[in-house]
Amino acid sequence: MSEFVADIVVDARRLLCPMPVIRTQAAVRKLTAGQCVEVLTTDPGALHDIPAWCRVQGHEYLGCEQAGRELRLRLKV
Repeated sequence: MSEFVADIVVDARRLLCPMPVIRTQAAVRKLTAGQCVEVLTTDPGALHDIPAWCRVQGHEYLGCEQAGRELRLRLKV
């Protein structure tokens, strides 16, 4: 995923469920189809919540990278 370029980055670090999803949803509303989002979070629950939210909303979950406690989840609108 090193070539991934986000159109918008959501900083949800140090926020717990449901805030990473809520912040992601707010960011996605500003985008058009085909644009990409990177969500930065330290909430391990986001590993389940963001992909599930993507499935429900019809967005493409592109995966996750983890560095220490920080997660970088990526999706396409």
